[in-house]
Amino acid sequence: MYEQIKLPYETNALEPYVDQLTVETHYGKHHVTYTKTFNELAEKAGLNNLSAEELLASLDKVSDETLKKALKNQGGGYYNHNLYFEMFSPSPSKEPTGKLKEAIDKTFGSLDELKDQLSKAAAGQFGSGWAWLSTDKSGALVVSASPNQDNPISEGTGRIPIIGLDVWEHAYYLKYKNLRPDYIKAFFEILDWGKVSARYDEIVG
Repeated sequence: MYEQIKLPYETNALEPYVDQLTVETHYGKHHVTYTKTFNELAEKAGLNNLSAEELLASLDKVSDETLKKALKNQGGGYYNHNLYFEMFSPSPSKEPTGKLKEAIDKTFGSLDELKDQLSKAAAGQFGSGWAWLSTDKSGALVVSASPNQDNPISEGTGRIPIIGLDVWEHAYYLKYKNLRPDYIKAFFEILDWGKVSARYDEIVG
């Protein structure tokens, strides 16, 4: 069974950057629905013995196109939001450490340049979608964007996301209305680079 992460903070703890009502709606309604539906679909497909990552990486094995599309959408919604909510903290580490810091400096030149590229990917995503910082097993970092609930795993890139920046309107519209760039700026105020660094270390080894 695929389980929604338990928030490691209270629903009002991310104020003023992300408001309580948005967290309650986004996590408590949207994410709950993705999780429930993904479990139902994975069971129907007979794939609920796989991890979410394994399932999303092997969608080409699902012959029913309608079921495949639903698994991609609902499984992506489940997986993406688990990552999104897990990476926040009301008192976040503001700098990456260790291997991740070295990789960022090597690939982007600086943390500010990475944040700029990720922000541009998020701001430039037309309609609903996500911006990502992902890595492969060798530790190579890539910034990308995906529509809807797609992600680098379901897109078959072989990369695993370590940051997911949600730019669906339900992630920010209650507070920021049409000002997506203001929400993107706020995102980095609560992103915990300590958690991101730990995730990178876990993937790269």
